[in-house]
Amino acid sequence: MSEFNSSFSIKEWNEDDRPREKLLVKGKNTLSDAELIAILIGSGNREESAVALSKRILASVDHQINTLGKLSVKQLMRFKGIGEAKAISIVAGLELGRRRRDEDAPIQSKITSSRDVFTIMSSIIGDLEHEEFWVLYLNNSNKVLQKKQISIGGKTGTLVDPRIVFRAALDFGATSIILTHNHPSGSLNPSQSDRVLTNKLKMAGESLDIKLLDHLIITEKKYYSFADENIL
Repeated sequence: MSEFNSSFSIKEWNEDDRPREKLLVKGKNTLSDAELIAILIGSGNREESAVALSKRILASVDHQINTLGKLSVKQLMRFKGIGEAKAISIVAGLELGRRRRDEDAPIQSKITSSRDVFTIMSSIIGDLEHEEFWVLYLNNSNKVLQKKQISIGGKTGTLVDPRIVFRAALDFGATSIILTHNHPSGSLNPSQSDRVLTNKLKMAGESLDIKLLDHLIITEKKYYSFADENIL
């Protein structure tokens, strides 16, 4: 029987080609991106090993792990040999990696500019394909007390309840806040609803003596600051 006529599980490979054993013996840093993905999916298809399949998946995104992390379960299932369970494993594995990156990202002890806000939030919402609205809560020294997700929306918008925003501000003892949300479209232009919401939250904050310092629209590489543009 030809080697291509049966599914290739990791246990059937030569020892040097077994990513799991390689990880145990030589360490995780010795594995290629394809080998790490091969561990997630476990086996390939009738025509290629898990590593070969993983290489093909990586080639489709120009070997960019960040781009791979944006693929949905349905998009991954278009590859022969990737069923729903394997696609979910890839999505879950890459999401864990993203969350680890978020935790490892240096937290600015003090906000001194819009760039500091972008540094904190870009890895969290910059590359999402849906819109999320987050608020940074600061003390009177502009140190970040907490960052909180307020709402999740679709590709074109998200609803924000001012009561949730300021209830959290009071709970955290914040004296000022910074609004942030992403635009999945990649556009940095604030919409009319962005402007209306910003003004609404600014006025609500004034009544509670909680200052709105800025509102950032964030994409993967760039951002728009209401304060920098003097429209706050």
